Amino acid sequence: MKMFRVLRLTLLPLAMTGLLLTGCASTKGRKDQAYVARDVETLYNVARDTLAKRQYKLAAAQFDEVERQHPYSVWARRAQLMSAYSYYVAQQYSDAIASSQRFLSLHPGSREAPYAYYVVAVSYYEQISSVDRDQKITQQALDAMGELIRRYPNSDYAADARLKIDLARDHLAGKEMEVGRFYEKNTLYLAAIIRFRTVVDQYDTTSHTPEALERLVECYLLLGLPEEAKKSAAVLGYNYPGSKWYQRSFALIQKKTT
Repeated sequence: MKMFRVLRLTLLPLAMTGLLLTGCASTKGRKDQAYVARDVETLYNVARDTLAKRQYKLAAAQFDEVERQHPYSVWARRAQLMSAYSYYVAQQYSDAIASSQRFLSLHPGSREAPYAYYVVAVSYYEQISSVDRDQKITQQALDAMGELIRRYPNSDYAADARLKIDLARDHLAGKEMEVGRFYEKNTLYLAAIIRFRTVVDQYDTTSHTPEALERLVECYLLLGLPEEAKKSAAVLGYNYPGSKWYQRSFALIQKKTT
């Protein structure tokens, strides 16, 4: 999956303008250094400058240090979001999710909460794997995006999540199709039908629906159920009359029932 670039556009201006602090901005800190107490301005500016240099993992650790040393400061709350962002662009998605969820547990009513939900959702989304792999993470991405939309339906983040939901659903449908084709190839027609029906019933707006209907025609004919095959072909013809899948199903019906 391609990295979701909207994050860079939405949060970095916040980091470079509204969150600027005055004070020393030394960049000599290291992630594994011993605990050294510093004022919050110095810690935050060090992390900000490290992020600007695209040293994302180190920046995340430095933002975490802001919270560790100054947990009750207003800057600790902001550092949590910046830590989540830094982990995200470093492709450390589990850490990005953990940082965002920690922020939400501590500041559920914050005006930045939609963004935290957004980081969680796209961090799952970035981990979606090919359809030949387990799709648990895809469902987690869908759940997270659904939660964002439910809580903040009018936010820009929710608008983008709706687009990502369509893509994720198409991916899940693709997984069902892959398994269904495997069953059909191995003459497990009833098992194949269950998979293809799942696509038609649960993912009917995805790009896989025409093929799923055609595969149902094939399986029903192979099971000696021509009337069921005709029903699937009729649905296919009504909704996708110009598709190659309808042409194939029509030819099959003609061949097997005449």
